[in-house]
Amino acid sequence: MSARTIPTAFVQRYLMFSPDNNIDLSNALRAAGIDLATLSDPRARLTPAQVTTFVQTTWQLTDDELFGLGGAPVPRGTFRLICLTLIHCRDLGTAFARMADVIRALPGLAPLSIETGEDSTRISFSVQPRAEISEPDVAARVTTDFVLILLHRFAAWLIGKRVRLRAIEFPYEAPDARLAQDYDYIFGAPVTFGTSRAALEFDNSAMRAPIIQTEESLEEYLRESPIQLMSERDYDSTASAQVRRVIELGVKGRTSTADEIAEMLSISVPHLRRLLRREGTSLNQLREEVLRDIAIAGLGRGESVELLSSRLGFSEPSAFRRAFKRWTGDTPSSYR
Repeated sequence: MSARTIPTAFVQRYLMFSPDNNIDLSNALRAAGIDLATLSDPRARLTPAQVTTFVQTTWQLTDDELFGLGGAPVPRGTFRLICLTLIHCRDLGTAFARMADVIRALPGLAPLSIETGEDSTRISFSVQPRAEISEPDVAARVTTDFVLILLHRFAAWLIGKRVRLRAIEFPYEAPDARLAQDYDYIFGAPVTFGTSRAALEFDNSAMRAPIIQTEESLEEYLRESPIQLMSERDYDSTASAQVRRVIELGVKGRTSTADEIAEMLSISVPHLRRLLRREGTSLNQLREEVLRDIAIAGLGRGESVELLSSRLGFSEPSAFRRAFKRWTGDTPSSYR
């Protein structure tokens, strides 16, 4: 199964703050195989491996796990320290409570507020960037995105299964429609923008789930971080995600028909199309996204245009090149 690619906006924002941090991120871009022309194109996409390399290199350059954007520096190794304090907790709820206690002693991190109700638990926070940041609102947005993704994905890793969210809230206005769809995908449910605080609402059944990870598995997780945050796919249960998985698993790519997909999902074709329309997408758009992501990943691994063209069902390499230009705004050679 292919890992979904990531909009360049998620990297481009970090570059805004390199002058504030007095660092040159060109080495981080070079290490990740990302050029400025790609970043400037809103249609271009990055692989999870590219974003992970960029983040890891940026951590090294800034010696700060929040990239120099928080209210105070967060030295490398801070997240590992937090994880070690909670890895032996009995369940997810206890782990979050301990995380909140530890974070209170770390000035660079936003304190977590935990509200437990009869059926659900709400975890919220509010980011305050350091005073010298030139664009504090953008810095708060970047940091908020990163922390919300981290809390959700790390929770799922701790208990070893999908964590469905009841609600996801962002304390800023919605981005453009294309980027907003990526937020829906990341969290597996529609998100709400313009709230007073950033928040995740978990069902209490998830909070009672036992921690299954160990110190040994934690060390492996941290060595590869943050690629799991960028590439894990088992959190999304929307109709569009299910269709995407059918297309990926079928290997047929563009030849998968609506009838075949609907049959696999045990629904009628008209009902399938209605569900996708409600989610702002279509079968054709999802096929194109799957093909695009497989193509980008394949080119990154060194596969030839001829091989990818055949594997993805194109009649000839020139047709693949035209499609790739339409998807990304660039040529296949630029992704090698």
